[in-house]
Amino acid sequence: MNSVTVRVPAKVNLQLAVGPLRGDGYHDLVNVFHAVSLFDEVTAVAETGMSVRVEGESADQVPEDDDNLAIRAAVALARHAGRSYGVSLAIRKAIPVAGGMAGGSADAAAALVACNELWGLGLPLEDLMEIAADIGSDVPFALLGGTAVGTGRGERLTPLEAAGPFHWVFALADGGLSTAKVYAECDRIRAEEGLPVAEPRAAGALLAALRDGDAKALGAELTNDLQSAALRLRPSLAATLEAGRGHGALGALVSGSGPTCAFLAASAAHAGELAGALRDAGVAREVLTAHGPVPGPAVV
Repeated sequence: MNSVTVRVPAKVNLQLAVGPLRGDGYHDLVNVFHAVSLFDEVTAVAETGMSVRVEGESADQVPEDDDNLAIRAAVALARHAGRSYGVSLAIRKAIPVAGGMAGGSADAAAALVACNELWGLGLPLEDLMEIAADIGSDVPFALLGGTAVGTGRGERLTPLEAAGPFHWVFALADGGLSTAKVYAECDRIRAEEGLPVAEPRAAGALLAALRDGDAKALGAELTNDLQSAALRLRPSLAATLEAGRGHGALGALVSGSGPTCAFLAASAAHAGELAGALRDAGVAREVLTAHGPVPGPAVV
């Protein structure tokens, strides 16, 4: 086999509960992940060295060196196998870059699946998940797909039942937001408030809404502890969220560390109407529709 192409979905966080700052600089999280139908494609071609090139959505913002998560995933997999494999990775982007939808983590997951196939390693998902957790907190879910609750740094996953489908509208902003800066701003806001920070817990009402396929109930339960920090760093997002709510979104929140804003719609038709209203309002660089949950990476 000379090449393998893998398609991998984006994610939206339905609940992101952030615990107190730990001594190691991380936070304990409860992260309800939901994979949605916006996809990157990663093609792995056998080569003597390691290289990556990127095209598509905001490709100029994605590194094409050792900082690229897909290359880091390929290197980690080769190290795990104890062999000096080589690969050329071509990434076709459609997931927003630095948009809070784990596009880089998705590419890393796709690279693990593609190289595992290309190199004939035959490693099971459990082994790939262990490698993924060392690459980044969101990479294990990008491998899993569907809907799941993540704990720890988000890397310990429990799949969830989600009746779905749920219909989404995503409003993309100009530029990105640094995840590290958003977490740091969250810590600053909490220090200013001087209130104790509770240990994170999954919201029972949100899990029930997912299980029942109840979009209205789910919309009412969407939460993100990083949202206030993202809004402080990017105040214009408040107008985007308000526009979506004003045009009938069942729920609205900043996705992950932002700056993408996610809106839950009542149906596919409603999602189309809401997307059109957001475009007309001029509150986003681009507006996309999607549905979820969808499966994780797949060879195409």
